[in-house]
Amino acid sequence: MISLKSISKVYGSGDAATTVLHDITLEIKAGEFVAIMGPSGSGKSTLLNILGTLDVPSSGEYTFLDTQIGSLDPDQRALFRRYILGFIFQGYNLLKKTTSLENVEMPLIYQGIDRKTRKTMAYEALKSVGLEDRLYYDPGQLSGGQQQRVAIARAMVTRPKVLIADEPTGNLDTTRSHEIMEVIQTFNKQGITVIMVTHEKDIAAYASRTIYLRDGRIEKEVKHVS
Repeated sequence: MISLKSISKVYGSGDAATTVLHDITLEIKAGEFVAIMGPSGSGKSTLLNILGTLDVPSSGEYTFLDTQIGSLDPDQRALFRRYILGFIFQGYNLLKKTTSLENVEMPLIYQGIDRKTRKTMAYEALKSVGLEDRLYYDPGQLSGGQQQRVAIARAMVTRPKVLIADEPTGNLDTTRSHEIMEVIQTFNKQGITVIMVTHEKDIAAYASRTIYLRDGRIEKEVKHVS
């Protein structure tokens, strides 16, 4: 599904040039759950941003199915994110003073879905993460774990092919972290490809494979036995 060939990323130019990723070659199959780990500065976030088309590589080739991502202009990449990808962030990124239902509706508004349909879809997404009784709560009325569940519902409401998760449990305690990972794992078992950055080995263990980065290079890969 996803193929990276000799991906490099350089910031700056001349004497100020810094290479963050070096010659990354990686294949991710449809339905896989891949974790990316490594110390600070290893290139994890840069790699995730390239996979999520939020950044572009300096060199190399990124192919999604039959699409050469490098050939897309910024508007086409935005459409790719809108219809193909779902994003979960460490900081939830929910709109304040906006209900759970309204937060989850937002991606559907950008897709031009009519009001009645998107409310039904948002309700079903919140129900799928166990928050059908929190439809009209705003983020300030929810716990951290509940806010992250709203964020997951928002990411999944468009039924993306790939879920991009950047430290999805970084702000949560151990119990809430594992609850969130069970929700993400449930979506993966339904066929959604998951790519996740994490610092925590117990969280990475939910994945089928962990890719370790160091100094912008793939150091090793470990497959997990379920």
